[in-house]
Amino acid sequence: MKRRLILARALINDPRVLILDEPTIGLDPQAKHLIWDKLRSLKREGVTIILTTHYMEEASQLCDRLVIMDFGRILVEGNPDDLVKEQIGTSIIEARADPEFLSCLQKMKLEFEVVGDTIHVFTDRPSDLMFSLLNQCRLGQTTVRSATLEDVFLKLTGRVLKE
Repeated sequence: MKRRLILARALINDPRVLILDEPTIGLDPQAKHLIWDKLRSLKREGVTIILTTHYMEEASQLCDRLVIMDFGRILVEGNPDDLVKEQIGTSIIEARADPEFLSCLQKMKLEFEVVGDTIHVFTDRPSDLMFSLLNQCRLGQTTVRSATLEDVFLKLTGRVLKE
């Protein structure tokens, strides 16, 4: 309720610029989506919104332009969809980190990342790559999913917790 009240108070004077720090932190999914809808509506009305958030889904949903920072340093800036395509590609193929599969990926000179016991293979052509992987590598359970802004954030800032 406090978050909703803070947003309502910020809108009373019909601002042209709205600065929000973590506007949906601690909200349930319904409240979060209601706030997102309100912010999109304000954006359509010409309100400039400056937003800080740790939620990459929120940033990709609400931002026309964003900056990813790490330790006060700007790593990249741009449109969320463009950043995903430039840094990752459109899709990620996920498979178990099997040594034989890893070796096959290295021979194919593909861009990939090992995350725990999972391999992420970055691609703009998931169907073609899956066909090649099926023909050249021994595959176990494999998933194809869309690349996200969170993938970009983790690739650029790393997966290790920093103090």
